[in-house]
Amino acid sequence: MISQQEFYEAKLAYEIDAADVAQALAGGDRSLLLIDTRSVEAFDHETIPGALSRPHRLMTAENTADLPRDITLVAFCDGIGCNGSTKGALRLTQLGFKVKELQGGLDWWKRDGYATTRDKGCGKEVCDAC
Repeated sequence: MISQQEFYEAKLAYEIDAADVAQALAGGDRSLLLIDTRSVEAFDHETIPGALSRPHRLMTAENTADLPRDITLVAFCDGIGCNGSTKGALRLTQLGFKVKELQGGLDWWKRDGYATTRDKGCGKEVCDAC
């Protein structure tokens, strides 16, 4: 059995929250890359700025070959009711990447007040491009 300290250290090694990601990105930290593990349609509708689309159901060695292996990939999905980020993180680790999972996903990102690509859309209440 592991100690509480070991448990929390391990948890932080595999998870990250919106505030830590936003702070890192705002500071120019290039050691993180956001990976949206939802469908392409969901990604096109709204995502976190700078994220790349890699749907977890479609991940292969071929379509992830362009991803860097010397940084941490941060997998995310819709939020707490979705396990796409967990499935994506698992698949990415199976493919040899270093990965963390974004706690709360896109939902908590927005709840914390961070911008999304939808925020930078066409300006209409319902965006035709979305």
